[in-house]
Amino acid sequence: MDMSALREKTGKWFSKYKYLALILLVGIGLMLIPSKSDTVESTQQIPQQTVEATDITEQLEAILSNIKGAGRVQVMLTVKSGEQTVYQTDTPAADRQDTVIITDDNRAQNGLVQQVISPTYRGAIVLCQGADSASVCLAIKEAVSKVTGLDTSQISVLKMK
Repeated sequence: MDMSALREKTGKWFSKYKYLALILLVGIGLMLIPSKSDTVESTQQIPQQTVEATDITEQLEAILSNIKGAGRVQVMLTVKSGEQTVYQTDTPAADRQDTVIITDDNRAQNGLVQQVISPTYRGAIVLCQGADSASVCLAIKEAVSKVTGLDTSQISVLKMK
C-alpha cells in the first residue's frame, strides 16, 4: 500500500466521520481546560478544625481570667475520649452495615454524618492568682463544669505562684 492510497483512504474516512472527530476533539479540549470551580475548590480546601481540648482550654482561660478576682488563669484538661463522628449507615442485612456515601458537585465522596459526639473529659486543673478566695474558686469550678460537663469534684482550682 503506497502513501497516496493511504491518504485517499484517510481522506474518505475523515469526510465520512468529520463531525464525530470534531466533537471528540472539542470534548478533549474542554476536559483539558481548568474550570473556575476547580481553582476555587483548591483555594477553599482549608481543613475545618474540630473543637479540640486545646481550643477549649484557650477559650476557658480567656473567659475565666475575666471573673472578678481571678487574675491570670491557666487551664489543663485531661481528655477521656476525643471527638467522635458517627456516620449514617444502611442495614440491608443483619450481619452487614454500609456507610451512606454522598457525592458533592466536584465528585468528592464523603460519609453522611449522623452525629458528632463532643469530647468527654476526665478532669481539669485550673491555676489562678485569686484561688485563695472561696467565691472565685466556686465561680471557676461552676464555669468549667458547665463547659466541660465535669462534676465539680473533678475540677481542682489551685493558687498560682
